[in-house]
Amino acid sequence: MVKAFRAVGTFRSGVKNQPFTIDVVADDEDGAMEYIYSNFGSRHGVKRRFVIVSSMDEINPSESTEPRVISAFRE
Repeated sequence: MVKAFRAVGTFRSGVKNQPFTIDVVADDEDGAMEYIYSNFGSRHGVKRRFVIVSSMDEINPSESTEPRVISAFRE
């Protein structure tokens, strides 16, 4: 079953660490981590070791404003 997750952490951008909060749709926590790694790798060119996720929580989809989450849980 598909779930919504909210990840909070930082990634290296140049010489600074940039904070992020991202809502993702995945089957489990491992799938959400893979999506986050691939997203930052393709969009920002960041290696996996420079993406640090400090918390990963399952959320109620109605709390999210992310279009992918809203679309996945549309009734």
